[in-house]
Amino acid sequence: MSLEAAGIPTVAVHTHVFARLARATALANGMPTARQAYVPQPLVDRSPAQLRAYIEGPDPISKRPFIQEIIEALSGPLCDEDRKGLSFERIHPRLLEPDSEENLQQFFMEQRWTDFLPVVLPTEARVAAMLKGTNHPAEKIVGRLSPTNFRESWEFDVEKVAVNAVMAGARPEYFPVILAMASSGLTARNSSTTSFAGIGVVNGPIRNEIGMNGSIGALGPYNHANTTIGRAWNLLSQNLQGGSVPGESYMGSLGNMSSYSATFPENEERSPWEPLHVRYGFKRTDSAVTVFRGGRYMQAGYGPRATWQEKFKRALTAGSARQSPLIVVDPIVARLFTELGFDSKQKLIDWVAENVTIPAREYWDDQWVQTLVHPLAVAGVEPYATNLKAAPDDSLEMYRPEEINIVVTGGETQGAWRIYEGSRLKDCTISIDAWR
Repeated sequence: MSLEAAGIPTVAVHTHVFARLARATALANGMPTARQAYVPQPLVDRSPAQLRAYIEGPDPISKRPFIQEIIEALSGPLCDEDRKGLSFERIHPRLLEPDSEENLQQFFMEQRWTDFLPVVLPTEARVAAMLKGTNHPAEKIVGRLSPTNFRESWEFDVEKVAVNAVMAGARPEYFPVILAMASSGLTARNSSTTSFAGIGVVNGPIRNEIGMNGSIGALGPYNHANTTIGRAWNLLSQNLQGGSVPGESYMGSLGNMSSYSATFPENEERSPWEPLHVRYGFKRTDSAVTVFRGGRYMQAGYGPRATWQEKFKRALTAGSARQSPLIVVDPIVARLFTELGFDSKQKLIDWVAENVTIPAREYWDDQWVQTLVHPLAVAGVEPYATNLKAAPDDSLEMYRPEEINIVVTGGETQGAWRIYEGSRLKDCTISIDAWR
């Protein structure tokens, strides 16, 4: 801790549901005796009297008076155990001892190396076959991952990605896509309490080369490449970042079904608009994958019908302000929008940014706005500082154009669209060709 390093005694305060996570994080960072205290959950929408009762009452973990915990933690001298800290041996055996398939499947589940579905056991021969899907050497470092910003990032190489690709049931020809997703640095198993999941969108010639499905059932379990690529990203995320264990390194309160697999291609051939990766500097002839953090909410509809504007506004305002929308539309929907004058994705994106508004009181009451935007507003960063001065009933725009993305996919059996939360972080459209 920077305060401790400066000689200022510090105690970390958490709500009690994070006790295991707090202790595991302290342990992982070599500070097993870090001083911590706890108050009850929840904090949101509690009255001042209720919050004061938290402080004046017992620590729900130690059962001792909370204030006493704080005072003793701040004033007690450091002992030898505090000064010693802790380090870890992070080298794991490359191979397991041979055993029956049944025993190994059980062992993999006990070690939490799976998503609790059966996996393809990663034998040396199978991993070697997967490695033939790329020209990069097995020992090349692909990237680093961690479940949260405050945990140590783990570094991993091509072979470790290949192991997880085999486990997911992927084929060698899919491997460059999986490597590109792994290199993004974005985990598909984020530990946020709000239950993020990862979403991947594939563009370019590789979609057809490996037989991905951007037609009927594109978002469902109807295509081997779509499903196993998404599953591989999820498996490697949990295994190559130090785990994804509920209560320790995963705190999603509800969890997310998209954490099994949520990867699909854009149906470029049936779209009247430019592909997603072209927006981010790639050529149509390039193969690339864009990875999103989100997947917490989904709204759906049909059209655009006569009342599409009202429907779109309702669907988009049901989301969380500043948590970017990923708008997925069937080719029928895209063509109908062009007939309404939206001859590019950007025109529809601009309409959304300008027209999807909420009252200022709702905007500033949003959890993510309070956490991420309010500090910027107080610091004078525009346009947030001006928005902070808005009257409660004034309308504020929920999203900026650069936060909104549109993807065309589907089989044209219905003019259907869906809106997911899908935040694209910087540099998260990655070349697949670079990993061939």
